[in-house]
Amino acid sequence: MTISLVPSATSQPTMQVDDVAKALGLSRGAAYNAIQTGEIPSIRIGRRIVVPTAAVRRMLQLDGGADAA
Repeated sequence: MTISLVPSATSQPTMQVDDVAKALGLSRGAAYNAIQTGEIPSIRIGRRIVVPTAAVRRMLQLDGGADAA
């Protein structure tokens, strides 16, 4: 189920915070808190915050590794 929520990093380089929250099973507020503390890497462009898709895929171990899903 989670795999379908996280696109490939080449097709979609960044994700909106709401989409990241959904993929990680977090509330929107919890996702923003994790971004603020640095637990979820983010990029700020003006007032907009996006999360690198590759970082989300690494967090969920979707790209390679012994524990990949």
